[in-house]
Amino acid sequence: MKIQLERLPHQIEAIDAINEKFAGVDVNSTSPDAGYIYANPILKYAGNEKSFIDIKMETGTGKTFVYTQMMYEMHKQGIFKFVIVVPTPSIKEGTKSFITSDYARQYFSGVSGYENVSIQLNTINAGDFKNKKGRKNFPAQLSEFVEATRQNVNQIQVLLINSGMLSKNSGMHKSDYDQTLLGGETDPMKAIAATRPIIIIDEPHRFPRDKITYKSIMEMNPQLVVRFGATFPQSTTGRGKNKKTVTDYYRGKAQYTLNAIDSFNQGLVKAIDINYPNITEQEANKRYKVKGVNAKQLILSRNGKEYVINRGEKLVDIDEGFASDITYAGGKELSNNLELQTGMELIPGTFSQNYQDEIISQAIDRHFEAEERNFMRTESDGKAPRVKTLSLFFIDSIASFRGPDHTKGWLAQHFEDMLRQKINSLIAKYKLTVEDREKEYLDFLRATLRDLKKDKQEVYAGYFSEDRGSGDEAIQAEVNDILKNKERLLSFKDKDGNWITRRFLFSKWTLREGWDNPNVFVIAKLRTSGSEISKIQEVGRGLRLPVDETGHRLQQDEFESRLSFLIGYDEKDFATKLVDQINEDSPIEMNHEELTDEMIDLIVKARQKTDELFNEDKLLADLDEHKIITRSNKFKSDVQLDGKTLMGYDALVQLYPELENKTRVASGKIRDPKKYPSTKVKLRKSNWNQLKELWQELSRRRMIRFDDDVDNMAKIIAKNVFEDLCKDIFVLQTPQMISQEVVVNKQHATIQETNYDYKTTYLTMKYGQFLKQLATRTNLPVQFLHEQMILAIKRLGGNKAYINELTLNNLVNRFNTDFNEKVKCSYEYVPLDFTSSTSIYDNKKQDFVDEISANELGIYTDNNSTSDDKYLYDRPPLRYDSVNPELKILKKTYDNNITVFGKLPKRAIKIPRYDNGTTTPDFIFKIERDFKPTYLMIETKAENMRLGDEKIKIIQEKYFNHLQESGVYYKMATSEQEVHQWINKIESGEIG
Repeated sequence: MKIQLERLPHQIEAIDAINEKFAGVDVNSTSPDAGYIYANPILKYAGNEKSFIDIKMETGTGKTFVYTQMMYEMHKQGIFKFVIVVPTPSIKEGTKSFITSDYARQYFSGVSGYENVSIQLNTINAGDFKNKKGRKNFPAQLSEFVEATRQNVNQIQVLLINSGMLSKNSGMHKSDYDQTLLGGETDPMKAIAATRPIIIIDEPHRFPRDKITYKSIMEMNPQLVVRFGATFPQSTTGRGKNKKTVTDYYRGKAQYTLNAIDSFNQGLVKAIDINYPNITEQEANKRYKVKGVNAKQLILSRNGKEYVINRGEKLVDIDEGFASDITYAGGKELSNNLELQTGMELIPGTFSQNYQDEIISQAIDRHFEAEERNFMRTESDGKAPRVKTLSLFFIDSIASFRGPDHTKGWLAQHFEDMLRQKINSLIAKYKLTVEDREKEYLDFLRATLRDLKKDKQEVYAGYFSEDRGSGDEAIQAEVNDILKNKERLLSFKDKDGNWITRRFLFSKWTLREGWDNPNVFVIAKLRTSGSEISKIQEVGRGLRLPVDETGHRLQQDEFESRLSFLIGYDEKDFATKLVDQINEDSPIEMNHEELTDEMIDLIVKARQKTDELFNEDKLLADLDEHKIITRSNKFKSDVQLDGKTLMGYDALVQLYPELENKTRVASGKIRDPKKYPSTKVKLRKSNWNQLKELWQELSRRRMIRFDDDVDNMAKIIAKNVFEDLCKDIFVLQTPQMISQEVVVNKQHATIQETNYDYKTTYLTMKYGQFLKQLATRTNLPVQFLHEQMILAIKRLGGNKAYINELTLNNLVNRFNTDFNEKVKCSYEYVPLDFTSSTSIYDNKKQDFVDEISANELGIYTDNNSTSDDKYLYDRPPLRYDSVNPELKILKKTYDNNITVFGKLPKRAIKIPRYDNGTTTPDFIFKIERDFKPTYLMIETKAENMRLGDEKIKIIQEKYFNHLQESGVYYKMATSEQEVHQWINKIESGEIG
């Protein structure tokens, strides 16, 4: 399996923001050093912090991908030397792994403009500065970075270091070397400074501007610093009531922000389920508080009594609930490596082996719940690519995992025993299966059992800091799988067709930062982490969306991904704290007393994504009509809305739910099963069964069959495009420069831009590359395209300068537009000989499922559910994706001729689209008539229909036209009034 990288919309937005705010190269520089071949060209506003850039991206959303692409983008302007500074060696390893991976290199080499460019990553470690054979030399990769020149125009030079290497005692700050750099420099920092680097800072909260490490970074004399992180340094201003926390951004705010709320609510990361084992009330109340701790002594207190434990003494001596082998190790740690802090509470019962066994057992159950679901995936055409399921365990002691002399520690042995028992139960479950996919899974389980029995088992692996440099071959194989062989871990089989059964990983907090794997579906913490670190950092190792066995990353709208996070009872408030921490990331402060300018701006921007004409005036007029606000924008206290009396703020949120959707993490994204209701919605089976005959017909799969002349049609369309020599298709591409000026006022800096072209030269592409991309992006034969290009260039007077990136994009876009316009009516849906399950219907059981995920119905919640017994789901709450028209349709009262109605879950029908993917309408109504029932399928759209909506309408209309004999009709509606009109026409016999 090879991971397939793809740019997601939020990553494109981040790159666009960087390109917009980057001041660019100073082409008018008069400096005599401007042409220095070892250095980057001189930038505009070089070294000015007010021109530096901050990019805020949440954990798991791809910031490493973005800053890698940023380097390729800047290289287009001749910039070729970058320094990446990360806080820890583990983050450095993760960054190195991504940049040097085959899938990253392959992706960027295929991006237009990057084809022949590659990154030379130079990674240096503290040990690289050690003397060898009596001579004190520079690390080879440092020399390669510093002394690389502009002459290699297709190479980007990157130096990767961690913060520890910037300390004053490190080799980077010494100058007593036996060799020189750049013909004279003996100080590495000065040599790097001479290259005029662009510096990328990863995890900027670890590098506050007033601390020594940041000052050391600035000694490298960066022309530009770009910081990427989920959190940024903070400082406090004022005192008492005026005390305020301020985030330290270079320009007063980030140039691009993807906060935690958007990441969860937009489905850019996995949702989270929090689990913890219960203990008795007596055990829960038995708490010992850390009153004091130093290198030699630990002082605990309980019920006013103090207990002193000296280094080496056992905790069981003060309470038999503690494990018998736990001692105070000194240095503010217990013998199990738990870091102690004053004020921390210890619950004896959570230290026992039985308690940790309970967490392990739960984690194994959660793992196989996810694994069965991920392995058995189905799509509209049958089987879907499988998804490998991984689980990560954070433990507190390497001795509990690796015993002496290659033996297993107690925890590893307990885990293996419980795992074997679980696998045997699953083998018994699937033993008599006849389904192909289930047979495959049975084979996978049996291979897992065999691999557990081997001397060097291959099912689970551990990585600990003590493993570094280990000569044990088996341990190194485990470490490599976890740290370096990401694609192997994500694969089901090796090149010889053997199952890869390793999918359980163990570590201490070594893997907390700088490591992640998209297919981690379970994280189990067998011990509290001690310090109050970022909650998102703790779950961040498993937040990234998963990839399937083909390497394709699955989005939440096609595969709902949830991370099971198992913790101890002593952290049972984790879910609440995590939600609070995410909500602290709100872009604005919510005011329940009055409608602020920030709240208005947020609502308007959110609405304009679906209604371009929506503006502040429309918002205020609507709120005034509903009597929600006063003339001074204060909220009224007794607003009448939908027959209920609400506070003004609550009425605002009901009308404009996007306000809270942008400022609070949505319900169900983070769940504590012991505290919060399930986000499952139960089907009202009696109503769904009235649709059973129809659903048996809909479960019959249909394929798209294009007309026989589609291939000829494509060539005719392409010929017409090539023969159109208007300036909108074949163009001459001139190099363009953006002149930017930083304008600074008292509050912030802005950039004013002026574009100008170089008229004396043109940008072109190699013809072979041009033709290859054209064929790939149109699916037309290379020979045919070559013939058309030869004719077109002749008609253009033989000017080969028209072979450029802009012409390529124009040809592709025009062809795809014209072809899609023609082909949308040149196919038909052909019934196949098999049926298939969907999200709502179990084809094996010939029955509807009992419940579905609430997210399948919509991202917003309305607790004032419909009271109509004909609704398809148990109530409350209502789930919907838009207030107008979806929520209004749901809240409408329908006459007795409507026997059932409701919103259809995503993927409930899975209509194949001619442009790939599937689609399902939004609503269904069953209408009783004298001679036979009629079904009305409704697709809802906003009044200002977007370009893609018309395409959806054509696809769905074409599909349901084949089902009119079964009494199925399809319409698109932009309001609840339209829906009623269609219903009335069916009831009157005007339709059908």
